Amino acid sequence: MGKTTTDSRLSFVPKAAFFTKGVGVHGTKLQSFEMALRNAGVETCNLVTVSSIFPPHCQLLSRNKGLAYIQPGEITFTVMARAETNEPNRLIGTAIGLAIPKQKERYGYLSELHEYGLTGKKMADHAEDLAATMLATTMGIDFNPDDAWDQRKQVYRVRTDCQFTSRSVVQTAEGHKDGLWTTVVAMAVFVMDHAK
Repeated sequence: MGKTTTDSRLSFVPKAAFFTKGVGVHGTKLQSFEMALRNAGVETCNLVTVSSIFPPHCQLLSRNKGLAYIQPGEITFTVMARAETNEPNRLIGTAIGLAIPKQKERYGYLSELHEYGLTGKKMADHAEDLAATMLATTMGIDFNPDDAWDQRKQVYRVRTDCQFTSRSVVQTAEGHKDGLWTTVVAMAVFVMDHAK
């Protein structure tokens, strides 16, 4: 067979993404997960979990705008953090952190965090630090998030020619008092085409 002059591969580079989160409670573990997906608004999707690269020029949408692009049965790519417990009153949490270079032609990094016993604020800080650290190290940059964080400007100063902005989505919950399964999810959901 001869070579073709056009690239026939499908492009799976997302054009946009949005954050969502949810919590679900039920007598069974699987159904508590389903309830968390319903709370997050993505229960009608066929979810495919992917790892952690936020594409260059990918637009970050609000949750409501992002959900408007979802169609029932759609194969939907997501970076998901998930945690569950059936221990009464046990604090569980999930977070997705995002670090994006200010230069839009560079890719960003998403982190997933699943923890027990941490507050939402600590989860958010840790997830954003993880994303920034992973992004910096993939770029070959020695990085300490505590030293790099500029509180006043709300950016990570990596070096003079590179700064990262960050954000996160967090979902925490306490295990149901009667021992029902409690599930929490935090997600970055990719949108392949948002030209509606």
